Amino acid sequence: MNLLRSLVLVFVVTAFVFLTAGVAATWAPDRSVDSLSARWATEPSQFLEVSGMRVHVRDEGPRDDPQPIVLLHGTSDSLHTWQGWTEGLRGTRRVIRFDLPGFGLTGPSPNSDYSIKAYVRFVVAVLDKVGVQSFVLGGNSLGGQIAWATALAVPTRVNKLVLVDSAGYPLQPQSVPIGFRLSRIPGVRVLLEFVLPRGVVQSSLQNVYGDSSRVTPEMVDRFYELTLRKGNREALALRMQQPLSGDETKIKSLKVPTLILWGGNDRLIPIENANRFASDIANSRLVVFENLGHVPQEEDAHATLQALKLFLN
Repeated sequence: MNLLRSLVLVFVVTAFVFLTAGVAATWAPDRSVDSLSARWATEPSQFLEVSGMRVHVRDEGPRDDPQPIVLLHGTSDSLHTWQGWTEGLRGTRRVIRFDLPGFGLTGPSPNSDYSIKAYVRFVVAVLDKVGVQSFVLGGNSLGGQIAWATALAVPTRVNKLVLVDSAGYPLQPQSVPIGFRLSRIPGVRVLLEFVLPRGVVQSSLQNVYGDSSRVTPEMVDRFYELTLRKGNREALALRMQQPLSGDETKIKSLKVPTLILWGGNDRLIPIENANRFASDIANSRLVVFENLGHVPQEEDAHATLQALKLFLN
């Protein structure tokens, strides 16, 4: 009996030591916007006061462009995902991108509302702030759902629509990034507000790429550090409590010319959803990139940008 107690005690102590060591090794406290801005808010970044938030914005290209291109990122991402597209467009087109509430350097919503309706109001408020009334609107994943919902809410302002591996229909993923799965588990979710293993971030990124070898250390740095922005981890948990699909019956009422870009190797929102968008939106065009994943605009900015330019022209 004494031997059994000793073994149990050794097991408990060992487990405690390993748990303590693990927490210590992955301890990741919140970081301030100022500490992150030196690397992630370089020129031409600016911060605008919108809806009670200090919004991280990049507004580039000629100001006389009658139809600026507005780009919305996806869950846990930031405006940086559109860097390749912006570099290829800003010589002739005005490109506006910003960090959505709960992500990037913009940080959490003051009222903790991460519904699609709240995001639509936010997008309109930002564009009102910069004085843009008519625009081409594009979005990836969550940003795609916000984009088409915005086109329905203010149809006279959205001139063209670009959906890149967009959310909107009920999800039947083949694989979900580990970071998303963990953020839905109540106990783990709370723990992740204090610790963040870098490996979780790297694995999540590799999961959404068609070719995981294209995930660079700098990219992992970006997602890891911006996740640590004060309030973002709690905001992600709240966002994950929201419905992951929209009212798909409304998609059929979209009349705006629409380009649908999709990674054929998207395991989070499979190609079947792309076909549904193409079927439900009458004035649409679908382009599939067979070897790309859930964020094709970043995985291969050049190829996807060529498809966008053809559509815009």
